[in-house]
Amino acid sequence: MTAKNAQPVQGMSDLGPPGIAIWQEIEEVTRRVMALYDFSEVRTPIIEYTKVFSRSLGDTTDVVQKEMYTFEDRGGRSLSLRPEGTASVMRYVSGLGPEGQTARLYYIGPMFRCERPQAGRKRQFHQFGMEALGGPNPLADAEAIALQQHLFSALGLRETTVEINTRGLPEDREAVKKGIANALKPHMDELCEDCRRRYESNILRVLDCKQEGCIRVVESFPPVTDFMKAESREYLQEVLRILELLEIPVDVNPRLVRGLDYYVHTVWENKHPALGAQDALSGGGRYAIDLGGKTIEGVGFAAGIERLITALEHDRPEGVDTAPRAVVWIVSHGDKAMEENLVLAQTLRMRGVHCGLDLGGRSMKAQMREANRARAEFAVIRGDEEIEKGLVILKNMNEGTQEEMELPVLLERLVTVSRAEVL
Repeated sequence: MTAKNAQPVQGMSDLGPPGIAIWQEIEEVTRRVMALYDFSEVRTPIIEYTKVFSRSLGDTTDVVQKEMYTFEDRGGRSLSLRPEGTASVMRYVSGLGPEGQTARLYYIGPMFRCERPQAGRKRQFHQFGMEALGGPNPLADAEAIALQQHLFSALGLRETTVEINTRGLPEDREAVKKGIANALKPHMDELCEDCRRRYESNILRVLDCKQEGCIRVVESFPPVTDFMKAESREYLQEVLRILELLEIPVDVNPRLVRGLDYYVHTVWENKHPALGAQDALSGGGRYAIDLGGKTIEGVGFAAGIERLITALEHDRPEGVDTAPRAVVWIVSHGDKAMEENLVLAQTLRMRGVHCGLDLGGRSMKAQMREANRARAEFAVIRGDEEIEKGLVILKNMNEGTQEEMELPVLLERLVTVSRAEVL
């Protein structure tokens, strides 16, 4: 295989050591925080029938029209790689019966969109997200935002901000679209090509455009809430009141709409300055999704893991620690010691001690270098001579001190240290 053939598909990336460590940390923290809020994990297939997405997201959305990887199977059925997580979870929930109406679920995994690859936006990207099923409830909306902020705080993010708005009720849609259309009409020549197309197909997305010319036009508009019923404005005010009780600061952005058709009432985005012009770290909102005659309601959010890593690199002054760390590295000298030390390593591992050793017969000097690279706290040195005496040498790699001891004493010492590391 040539070097060129060893490359992944454009817009997709391999994940491996040492960088995989930060991904594992994000997944671990996500699972821990989700459990605190009584959410359970769900894992859906990465391939779904295309109608799962076109029906849920809307036929006119950019995702469905331009960005999905869609193909036919041998039976001629249209299938797509999932471009987002919510629609798949809703398909899963629809089969749960009455218990699905109040399900609290989260997911972690890859998504796929056929976009031009750019910073923070891959064709295969990864998200975690949550879905709390149930009808409109400002308390549930505020709780979802609180969970999101708790999770980001637990990961060490410091410079995130939350922007919030409302999409209003379904009955508001036509009035909102008409109001925006009237405001846009005199400025059509100033819009980008995408927004001129959106004027006919998905006019709300014009408010979300990141092109400078479109931003200038949109800034002259009245807020979308001006076109909504009082009920929609009051719902947003109640969400804001509860967030204030929870001491979660948010900024009301009257031009935030989110791009998918299923949103109603509360929508929000979490932004971070390290992400540049495309500064959305996560997005969420309340939704009502039509699954062919059955409507599922809930609230949720999704966060991009690649974007989150960029933000973490910015917010953690100490840097993002991606190097694996072994508690113990076993150094061997002699053929008999190699075998005996493999037995020792297995004994330690079975007792929960993170342990490394070299099985290639390299020099002791090379093995000690490997112990340093692994950032081991201790090196256990045992050659054929130590085995004959029934002893081992334990070296503290941080302090540079070492002592000789019997094997049972070593095992007790290292198991105790390893448990302290976990706690």
